[in-house]
Amino acid sequence: MVQISLYTRLGGEQGIRALTRRFYEIMDSDPFALKIRAMHPTDLSTSEQKLFEFLSGWSGGPQLFVEKYGHPRLRARHLPFQIGIPERDQWMYCMEHAVKEQIQDEEVQAKLLTQFTHLADFMRNIE
Repeated sequence: MVQISLYTRLGGEQGIRALTRRFYEIMDSDPFALKIRAMHPTDLSTSEQKLFEFLSGWSGGPQLFVEKYGHPRLRARHLPFQIGIPERDQWMYCMEHAVKEQIQDEEVQAKLLTQFTHLADFMRNIE
C-alpha cells in the first residue's frame, strides 16, 4: 500500500500556499490575534513565505526552508519573542480557522490540528 504524503494530501504547493495565506489573513484582521500580530513585521509577506517553506518540508514536500536557512530550530528562532499560553492560543486560533477553511478532508484537518497544537505548545517559553 502506497502512503500518500501529508504534502500531497494538503494539495502540494498550491494547498500549502493557500493555507499559509489564509493563516496570515486571519492573524492580520482578527482582533483576537492582536498580540501575535504585534510580534510580526508590518509586511507579512516574508513571514508567510517562511511558513510556507517550513510547512512544505514539514509535511513531506520539498525542504525549501532547510535549503535556504538550515535546520528549522523552531524553538531557538522563537526565543526572542515572549510566547505564553495567550500567544499560543492566538496562533492556534488563526491556524485552526485557516485549516478548517482551506482543508476539506476531515482526517487531514484532525491530523494537522493535533500536530500544530503540539508544535504551538512547544514554542512556549514563558508561563
